[in-house]
Amino acid sequence: MTPIFDLDKLRSLLQDFYILAKIRITIFDAEFHELVAYPEEIPTFCRLVRSSSQGFDACAQCDQTACATATACRKTYIYTCHAGLTEVVAPLYIEDVLIGYIFLGHIFSYPMLDTGLSVIRNRCRHLPVDIDRLFTACKELPQCSPEYVRSATQIFHAVASYLILERIAVLREESLSSQLKKYVSIHYTDEEKVNVATLCHELNIGKTQLYRLSKEVYNCGIAQQIRKMRIDLAKSMLSESARTPISEVAAACGYSDYNYFITVFSREVGCPPGAYRRSLSHPPSN
Repeated sequence: MTPIFDLDKLRSLLQDFYILAKIRITIFDAEFHELVAYPEEIPTFCRLVRSSSQGFDACAQCDQTACATATACRKTYIYTCHAGLTEVVAPLYIEDVLIGYIFLGHIFSYPMLDTGLSVIRNRCRHLPVDIDRLFTACKELPQCSPEYVRSATQIFHAVASYLILERIAVLREESLSSQLKKYVSIHYTDEEKVNVATLCHELNIGKTQLYRLSKEVYNCGIAQQIRKMRIDLAKSMLSESARTPISEVAAACGYSDYNYFITVFSREVGCPPGAYRRSLSHPPSN
């Protein structure tokens, strides 16, 4: 099935949400293409961060990783972005089919101004951006307490439900490639649901056709794509928390064998998970 969005109704709905919450909201499709946002223009803070290719790529990777995390958990995910702002993402489903994502973004949520500025300075230290201009831009952002963010998130859930109830987002029959992408994006951390036999059964195709389809969609074999998605999720979890045991990261990413996870991660990233996490806290000096 392919999702169809009524963009005029979406835009009106997002405008109403902004009037109430004063927080920018954005809708993406399942392939992470922006459909509509209100306000349309991103904040000055984000424009400064994205003014370099390094910052732009970091923002894109951060958003995609957040979507992957929310999809894996199948629930709303509140997180701190790579530049130090609070953001919220929720996967949007119709009939158990992932059709897109809703974002609440660019929120300055710190108990003290100096605390937030210190975090932002540390997180953006590697970017070629004027830190004084970045601090000035912080004053334009919505200043929200964690309690306010949680309340806005509850309204956020209602928005997601409203999209479906009012048929602002509906489904139509979709191509086999779209079915594969959606199924893998939902189940890639579940070892039992993304093996070749299960995939062939779910898509009603043979092994040879699955291989050809995977090459067409991902430009690689299905096992390689799933491994990449799992390692990307692992890197995100390692960067988000210094306390989550690596064994829990392995399990969350679909690896029941801890030692095998260490082997795969080391091969794909170039170092073990523990060393990767430490490198985030103590990046190599220039």
